[in-house]
Amino acid sequence: MVIKERAGIVISDKQEKTITVAVQRRVSHKKFRKIMTVSKNFLASDPEDIFNLSNRIIISETRPTSKNKRWVLKSILSKSSKSKLV
Repeated sequence: MVIKERAGIVISDKQEKTITVAVQRRVSHKKFRKIMTVSKNFLASDPEDIFNLSNRIIISETRPTSKNKRWVLKSILSKSSKSKLV
C-alpha cells in the first residue's frame, strides 16, 4: 500500500502535541472546466511541539493516533520567521 503524503501550511498550533495543517490542491470543475483551488484541513501529530504558525511542512498518513488524527509530520520545507513564545 502506498503511503499518502501532502504538503501544507500550519494554520494552528494551539493544541498540545497537535497541529492543524491546511493543504491546497487544484481541481478542474466537472461542468465548466475552470481550475479551482480547494483547501482541506488535517490534524497531524507534533509530539515535541516544534512547529509554529506559517511553517510549510510535509505530512504522511499513518494509523489513527486519536479520534481525528491520522497524519504524522515527515519533514519541514521552510520555517516561518515567527518564534514560539514559551
